[in-house]
Amino acid sequence: MKQTRICLLLGAVIVTSLAFVKGTTGAAAQNPQPASPTIATVVDRDISSVEKLCEEAADAMPEDKFNFSPEGLNISGSEFKGVRSFAVQLKHIATSNYYIWSPLTGEKLPEGLGDDGNGPANIKTKAEIIKFLKESFALGHRAAATLTSENMLQTPGKSKSTRLHLAEFAVAHANDHYGQMVVYLRMSGIVPPASRGN
Repeated sequence: MKQTRICLLLGAVIVTSLAFVKGTTGAAAQNPQPASPTIATVVDRDISSVEKLCEEAADAMPEDKFNFSPEGLNISGSEFKGVRSFAVQLKHIATSNYYIWSPLTGEKLPEGLGDDGNGPANIKTKAEIIKFLKESFALGHRAAATLTSENMLQTPGKSKSTRLHLAEFAVAHANDHYGQMVVYLRMSGIVPPASRGN
């Protein structure tokens, strides 16, 4: 009789333990723990952030104002002669993204990028420019994915900059030009999407 009680008690403990393990496994599957950040995921998040800002600003500017530049406003005492238009700001970001991130992936540069930093002359419409911009940020995500703690301080190819510096420099550069685009939007009577209330 004593052995039967011990067996029943042991069986109850095993069943309870299995139920607990199954319950915690099910809970873990429903609420998975986020993966620990890596250098690649941190840089990728930075790229996604500026990508969203630039693409939303581009979407917000009407096509008929895409070639806006403050130079045409003739503001007394200002000096806007020769500044890039809104469209060229976007093309410049995309072109720079290609030049900065391609050494990280080893991908060939697209044809016709030009030497002036203003991008291909044949890309003119709003849709073409936004497509060019999106493709350049896709390269950025591929570049970020190549980063590891082992290679982030290496210099790719003929570059004098580290892989990590190149990845983040493109983010900083895009943010700089995004700031200029914000001014262009506001000068055109448009509140930038990132500044609008929910």
